[in-house]
Amino acid sequence: MKINILTLFPKMFEGFVSESIISRAIKFGAVEVNIIDIRDYCFDKHKQADDMPFGGGNGMVMKPEPLFLALENLSGKVIYTSPQGKTFNQEIAKELAKEEELTIIAGHYEGIDERVVENKVDMELSIGDFVLTGGELPAMVISDTIIRLLPDVIKKDSYENDSFYNGLLDYPHYTRPAEYKGLRVPDVLISGNHKKIDEWRLKQSLKRTYLRRRDLIEKRELTKLEKKLLDEIKEEIKKEEV
Repeated sequence: MKINILTLFPKMFEGFVSESIISRAIKFGAVEVNIIDIRDYCFDKHKQADDMPFGGGNGMVMKPEPLFLALENLSGKVIYTSPQGKTFNQEIAKELAKEEELTIIAGHYEGIDERVVENKVDMELSIGDFVLTGGELPAMVISDTIIRLLPDVIKKDSYENDSFYNGLLDYPHYTRPAEYKGLRVPDVLISGNHKKIDEWRLKQSLKRTYLRRRDLIEKRELTKLEKKLLDEIKEEIKKEEV
């Protein structure tokens, strides 16, 4: 996969592409991350990428010419990071991970000229109901989420157990030592009984989701085992409340 990121602040991505899983994915060829400085397509002497909005008002707007020029030589789905966009989630990430090429425009100031949005952008995405100083962090979040789903970047079993991947929140995790300052790991996890371990993890995942994100439970088509475990969870919660 190739991911192009159009930005006014390319240095913000230096750590992103040179560290951890993203760096390894780039090195073994799972992904190419192409950071494009929008100012390289500004041809006035001041490299001005923004201007005052027509009609007046506060702030500045990113100019259309540099973005149109930068997009001329790029292909694939074009994404614009914007507070007005659809909220990014794991399902969107899974769909975007199937693409061969993506281009992400990191918005800034009051946003980009609407002519770019109307004529070049395929999808507007937001990472939440809040406003950042720019679209660079959302571009990193979106790219990171997609890249870890690409073949061989991380183990398939690992990301399939992540929160949201299968519609539930993740179960609790423990590591050695088995006891620390009197705090013990649940006995089932050191029992060696993998069937019971799997069932415990599923139950904990259901419990967390039921307590923290009940909307996900309501949207899920539960299996017989999940229904049984969820009934147990509800009974346990009732007893705890008494």
